[in-house]
Parts: sequence; structure tokens; C-alpha cells
Amino acid sequence: MAEITAATVKELRERSGAGMMDCKKALSETNGDMEAAVDWLRSKGLAAAAKKSSRTAAEGLVGVAVAGTKGAAVEVNSETDFVAKNDQFQGFVKTVTGIALEKAIEDIEQLKNAAYPGGGTVGDALTANVATIGENQALRRSRVLEVSQGAVVPYVHNQTVPGLGKIGVLVALESDAGVDVLEPLGKQLAMHIAAAFPQALHADHLDQDLIERERGVAREKAAESGKPENIIEKMVEGAVQKFKKEAALLSQLFVMDNKTPIEDVVAKAGKDAGTKIVLKDYVRFQLGEGIEKETSDFAAEVAAAAGVKA
Repeated sequence: MAEITAATVKELRERSGAGMMDCKKALSETNGDMEAAVDWLRSKGLAAAAKKSSRTAAEGLVGVAVAGTKGAAVEVNSETDFVAKNDQFQGFVKTVTGIALEKAIEDIEQLKNAAYPGGGTVGDALTANVATIGENQALRRSRVLEVSQGAVVPYVHNQTVPGLGKIGVLVALESDAGVDVLEPLGKQLAMHIAAAFPQALHADHLDQDLIERERGVAREKAAESGKPENIIEKMVEGAVQKFKKEAALLSQLFVMDNKTPIEDVVAKAGKDAGTKIVLKDYVRFQLGEGIEKETSDFAAEVAAAAGVKA
């Protein structure tokens, strides 16, 4: 049997784009024959899957699932919205969301290494999906919420099928109130979160870089007023405080009436129920949020052939 060196594995990786372990196995299966190894990877769909990984995956689905007092949200991306309508892709997202929920997994690498029903891992199933569906796909993020007592309430906006859609929200309410109280409240809060896009639960939890960016914008605006520096400082501070109030969930005005802070909505629900209700946490996953969408390789090639910029 031919010696399989690090150099030959590296060469095969560069030629095929497949993973290191897959390349090593391909060389082992083909007795070190480089061309045969490339064909072996292609036959398994591994070279094709890896080659597609350079294309941006910013479409796909967000999945949410709840069991008892625990809930999970997972985002799986694809290159086009068309794939989101594919039964195989939808089944994969549902299954992975269920795995994240059952095992309380938030780390993506850990989720990829989790066992997948029918054999192999989640990562193996993802690779098979890429090969058979023909588009790059990626597990992007996972969050799990749990309360000691109460409810975790799910909501999907722009739902494609039950539990899957473009925006997935989880609301964690801690209380000894019954589900007849917590579920309707959680649903209303989740709809608010989907619409209002809070940046954090409390103002104190807002990202400091985000606040400083707002401060810079406010300073530029205030400087144009031509007012004295001490007045400008007050204007900037006022703008920053306004931003914090509008960005933090508990201080946002409820979209249902546009006048009641969310904190007061929860407090009133608890008072009406005769017991304390705490909005412990929330998750809001919007599909493709923060991903810079790029022109696909194919579109770029077509544009280049036509002599235009993609």
C-alpha cells in the first residue's frame, strides 16, 4: 500500500476542497492514487459538498421546539429560499432542532458531532444534504432556554411549516402561574419581540460597542446644531438614554398599544393572575441576520463572461 503522507492529504484537500479526514480516507481506499481519490470523494458527494462551501448561505430556515419548561431555537442556512421549501431540508432542520432541545446543545461543533437518527452525526447528515440537494448549507447558531417552573413559549413568524420559518422566537416565563396564563402572555410577548427586534433583555445588558456607536452618531448630529459643548453633551446623553430605552426589551413600548412598557405588561399579568411572573429571557433568531450576502460563484462567472461586474 502506498504511503499516505501529510503532503498528499494536503494536495487532495486543495484539489477537492473536502475535509482532512475525508481526504485521508479517500487515499486509503484508493491505495494513494490521487485521481482515484478525487473520484472517490466525488462519488460520495464529499468533493461537491466542500466545493460549494465557498458560496454564501444566507437563506434557509429557523426552527423552534419546546418540551415542558425547555425550548430550543436553531438556524440552518442555505444559499436560496428554494431549498427552504424542500422536504428533506425541512426534515433536517426539524430533527436538528429536536436534538438541540433534547440534549440542550448551544455549541455548533458539539451539535454537529451529536448522533443523528439513522446513523452518523448531524454533520454527516448535513454533508449528505449538501451533496443531494446541491447547495451549500450551514448550521449557524443554536440557543436553549429553560425555567425551573413556568413556561417557554415558542412563536414562528412567516411560518413555512409548523415550527419552521423566517423568524423564530422563544420567551421564557418563570412563574407558578398556569399555562392558561403563561402561554397567551408568552405568545403576545413573542409577537412583540419578532416585530420590535430588542437588542437585549435589560438596558444594562446592551453591547457596549453598540452603545458607543450610537453615541458617536448622536454626537455628530448634536455638533451640527452649533450649540455650546456643555449643551451638546446633554443632547448626546439624552439620545443615548433614549436608544437604551428603545433597544432593551423590558423598557420597550408594547406594540399592541404603543404606550405600556413590556416590564409593566408582565407585572400586570402577574397581578391579574395573583402570582409573580418573571420574563427571564428570550431568543430571537431572524434568518440570515448579520450575514453579508454575496454573489454566488455561478452568478459571478456568468457576469464575467458577459463582461459586466457581478
